[in-house]
Amino acid sequence: MQYRTIADTTVSAIGLGAMPLSIEHRPDETRAVATLHAALDAGVTLIDTADSYHWHADETGHNELLIARALARYGGDTSRVLVATKGGRGRPGDGGWTVDGRPEHLRRAAEASARRLAVDAIGLYQLHKPDPSVPWAESVGALRELLDAGTIRAAGISNVTTAQILEAHAVLGDGLASVQNQYSPAVRDGEAELQLSTRLGLAFLPWSPLGGISRSSLDGPSGPTSAGTAFHRVADDRGVSPQQIALAWLLARSPAVIPVPGAGRPASIADSAKAADLELTAEELARLDAAPPA
Repeated sequence: MQYRTIADTTVSAIGLGAMPLSIEHRPDETRAVATLHAALDAGVTLIDTADSYHWHADETGHNELLIARALARYGGDTSRVLVATKGGRGRPGDGGWTVDGRPEHLRRAAEASARRLAVDAIGLYQLHKPDPSVPWAESVGALRELLDAGTIRAAGISNVTTAQILEAHAVLGDGLASVQNQYSPAVRDGEAELQLSTRLGLAFLPWSPLGGISRSSLDGPSGPTSAGTAFHRVADDRGVSPQQIALAWLLARSPAVIPVPGAGRPASIADSAKAADLELTAEELARLDAAPPA
């Protein structure tokens, strides 16, 4: 396993997006815990979650509680595992998502997340999405207050523009550690945010990094996938999965990139983790860069 950094914390170059373990079509707890343990066995030390990763309206924090139980049951050392969670979104139970960036909500949400994760301070707390009804500076200011109070050790922002990154950086300074935006073979319009994050020394965590290669958990059980793309052809040449090629391509985009692919089975994250040690050639990268979105 290769490693990268988020602020002053060293983490695996491939993380685990734990959302599929708690939302619609989730596996039972036995398989969910086995998936988390398989990630740890593969050397994954970054687990990405959120208080809104749940299915039904009355189970806020389902994913955080699941991760806490899985870590407690793991037989090995978990001291180097960074659990990154998010606040600022909700799920009313009808399949939809809400957004709430009010400072008072974010403060309460972070404190509740820390309790569910059974930690004194959250290693990385991310503002899940800008709330159009709340001034961005006020939402980011809540992260500043959480840093100052010691509730969180580092702050991140998600689903943001370059202007919002710059404004957050001005407010948070070194307390801002990461940006989490969508970026994948199918969705490449986050290049400006990726390059800005790299220049500012921020980790860039692509969500849904296998878009166009694998069905996202957000797509439902019959969501679309592509076949026969340049990623599949390079994978055939290498004798590995196209998912590994997609993740290795992302890692090559910038040293700031730390993909967090979702997984609902142990075999999925075990395969994805192998991408950290897969080095693509210049010719392969040129083919993938030139390929149309998957």
